[in-house]
Amino acid sequence: MKRMFFFLASVFIFSQLQGQLQDYFKKPLYKEEGHSMEGIDFIYMINLDERPEKFARCSAQLGPYGIYPYRFSAFNGWKELSLEMINEIGVKFAPGMEGGFWATTYPMDGDFSYRHELIENYGTTYFCHCTARGTIGIVMSHLSVLQDAYDSGYETIWVMEDDIQVVRDPNVLSALVKKLDKRVGKRNWDILFTDQDIRGSDGKYVPCAGYAKRPNYVPKHPEQYLKNRKIGAHFRSIGARFGAHSMIIRRSGMKKILDFMKTYNVFLPYDMEFYLPEKIKLYTVLEDVVTNQIGGPSDNGGENYLH
Repeated sequence: MKRMFFFLASVFIFSQLQGQLQDYFKKPLYKEEGHSMEGIDFIYMINLDERPEKFARCSAQLGPYGIYPYRFSAFNGWKELSLEMINEIGVKFAPGMEGGFWATTYPMDGDFSYRHELIENYGTTYFCHCTARGTIGIVMSHLSVLQDAYDSGYETIWVMEDDIQVVRDPNVLSALVKKLDKRVGKRNWDILFTDQDIRGSDGKYVPCAGYAKRPNYVPKHPEQYLKNRKIGAHFRSIGARFGAHSMIIRRSGMKKILDFMKTYNVFLPYDMEFYLPEKIKLYTVLEDVVTNQIGGPSDNGGENYLH
């Protein structure tokens, strides 16, 4: 009990010393009507300014169905992150946290060069091992979208990244939202993924079960991440998955993710963070509607848009 109290106290103290995560969220510009569909209040697509061709490709797939996502100017981790920001939004190691495993840090006195080391130095800000600045930008983009949606009062949103592949008419999602509401209750789901699972480079599904270690968070009920159960004819209840390319998110899900991240800060890639909040309720469709593009260009690990 004393150890847990000390751990929670250290998290609180260091969260007060660090800048507030939400202070760095990016606000969308020029939002207008026309980015919604039945049962979904607003549709976002996260896209780097440097990648207009990716947004055009996705729009060309969605437009014929009368679906026009709002282009959210993604947080470019390679350009828009200062060293101060990096060291305030990550996890600052403090007494009571769990260390002793490999992570990545960006020294304040450096030139954005990263360093891989064991987590052991108090006051040092760490990220998951090999986290690149592009990956941090993705996390901040998603959180910025969720904050905007929550502040806008939306009940249900659809968030996509710019690497989607439309498999069948996405308008079916309106009916699927209604079916899920009826099946489990409007207040009993947080996220509905529009595909069964993320697909790897070979086109096969890549399942996820379990969770990655964090220095400052130990789940009370780790068994929740192992959930994988068919629910009726259209859905599957899950505890974890990879991929944030196409997610329908309820207001309750926005709040759970935002509250978690504002409490514990950024450490993992976004698709290893969003399922960590306790009792978050995740579902997938059983037949793909919108999934991820196989082999598409990525700027996560480097500024590939320059080449």
